[in-house]
Amino acid sequence: MTITYRLDDGLYVNMTNRCSNRCDFCIRNYGDGIGNSGGLWLDREPTVEETAADIIKNADGCREIVFCGYGEPLMRLDDIVSVIKKMKPAVTLPVRINTNGQADLIHGRETARELEGLVDTVSISLNAPDAQGYEKICHSDYGEKAFDALIKYASDCAKVIPHVVFSVVDVMSPTDIEKCRKIATQAGVDFRVRKMIQ
Repeated sequence: MTITYRLDDGLYVNMTNRCSNRCDFCIRNYGDGIGNSGGLWLDREPTVEETAADIIKNADGCREIVFCGYGEPLMRLDDIVSVIKKMKPAVTLPVRINTNGQADLIHGRETARELEGLVDTVSISLNAPDAQGYEKICHSDYGEKAFDALIKYASDCAKVIPHVVFSVVDVMSPTDIEKCRKIATQAGVDFRVRKMIQ
């Protein structure tokens, strides 16, 4: 079971394969892993104790810890909070979460403040300039509600997390990328165009 893997100078944490989206461009559509990660499909989800121990064991030489995995990490929000608290005495690296921004819908409550003081960066995949476009390519369990929810989540995170960023994939049209950039500005968060990984 691959719990952590290296990518560039980050240690990526794979705690779940569950996701509330089924994005057309998702890396999971093209293989079982990324880089030298090995297989990222999990037979079972690792426990909090297993995850914290794996991070502590493998964090040397890394610049940051990234909760990303082969699913939506905030499906396990409560467990991520516990993992960070368990690893913090031994690992003081910055923590980033790569998310689809649907944590509030997933858990039925406002969740941004639960990460306060534990997470340094939240990176949210925006992927479209409007709800219809988002649903067309991301196919959320929550339909078009997902788009407004992730915009609100970004704004909520910006109040308590030092660095919040919206990202889009570079296969979008330049016009849509600029629309997304404006959404990020309005939400008070940074913006990044990332390369499509296959």
